[in-house]
Amino acid sequence: MKNAKWMLAVSLIVLSGMAVAQSIRGHVTAQVPFDFMVGNKTIPAGECVVQSSSPDGRVLLVRNLEAKASLLAMSSQTESNKESADTVLIFERYGDRYFLSAIRVEGSNRTYHLPQSKAEAELRAQNVPATEQTLLASLK
Repeated sequence: MKNAKWMLAVSLIVLSGMAVAQSIRGHVTAQVPFDFMVGNKTIPAGECVVQSSSPDGRVLLVRNLEAKASLLAMSSQTESNKESADTVLIFERYGDRYFLSAIRVEGSNRTYHLPQSKAEAELRAQNVPATEQTLLASLK
């Protein structure tokens, strides 16, 4: 019985360590030259910081400290066969409106996707043309 309790404790520690390995390590920082939306909140232009707020990387903290704007956003993750060469923030642009849609981290094969906001869904429904804007970031 003592061995079973000990094995359970070790298993929980290993599993929590595996979950942490799947999240963004450190924080992603980029100088964003435009206001953008995440969910239903606008983040002003300036230095943007994104970091994992949960062990599994599914909750991301997005903030602009200078503007005192921050929010928590749920993310989903996909994996590719190839590791990212750079750390980047990926935005969907509709006219002059930008929406943060994904984050890639250098050396990782994971992409963190943010859900489509209501405003972005409305623009898509109106068939407003979209372009993808990639912004180089750094991992600190």
